[in-house]
Amino acid sequence: MYLTSYTFVIFFLLLGIALPVGGLTFGRFLRPHNPYPEKLVTYESGILPTGDAQVRFKVAYYIIALEFVIFDVETIFFYPWAVAFDELGWFGVQIMLIFIFILAVGLAYSWKKKVLEWN
Repeated sequence: MYLTSYTFVIFFLLLGIALPVGGLTFGRFLRPHNPYPEKLVTYESGILPTGDAQVRFKVAYYIIALEFVIFDVETIFFYPWAVAFDELGWFGVQIMLIFIFILAVGLAYSWKKKVLEWN
């Protein structure tokens, strides 16, 4: 009984590994390989690149992106809670209030540290 269950898992695992590896290997033998210097130059909309490719961004961009992700995940958690609201009852309300409180503490902390101010 257990052997047949694991047989399907192992089969699909091997199939999931074999298909991409086989496709990439087949493509490697099929494609032309003719490198020369013009092909190795970075292409940027038909213009030759100038300067350094690594540009340093302000840390504020990353912090704002992190704040966005946190509150985006919050809205993702609101949907299942709202769907199961009738079944959860008062316990569900308490859990969601605790969740919102934790997020509010995080927002207050970042507001106090003046992370949200743009210079």
